[in-house]
Amino acid sequence: MAYKTRQSACILQLLEENKDKHLTAEEIYSLLKEAGQTVGQTTVYRQLDKLSGEGKVQKFSRGDQDGACYQFAETNHCHEHYHLKCTVCGKLYHAECNFLNELSAHIQKEHGFQIDCSKTVFYGVCAECAKEKSST
Repeated sequence: MAYKTRQSACILQLLEENKDKHLTAEEIYSLLKEAGQTVGQTTVYRQLDKLSGEGKVQKFSRGDQDGACYQFAETNHCHEHYHLKCTVCGKLYHAECNFLNELSAHIQKEHGFQIDCSKTVFYGVCAECAKEKSST
């Protein structure tokens, strides 16, 4: 059984309360600080690594320069769908799409390659950012 610290429990609770969001370590640190929790920034990074290693938190790469974001994993089925990342605002979206599932099935059947959806991210511009861009 893994040793559970107060800091780990605080981070996990924060992520569970925000389970529909993808938060960066910096955002998690700021939210904990705003809530009056005394957790150091280094501790947040260390605990996120530990929690993601234990499978309690899902870690998503945000690109080469953007670092990572995190999401509560126990109710998260990210291995079952793809992700879309907006290159303007940085938001990460879940893409549950039959067409992409068919594409995965095709690649596995025809090419013998199984795609890991939890690590597959399509980059582009979200509808909100595209709308803002077209109105300027």
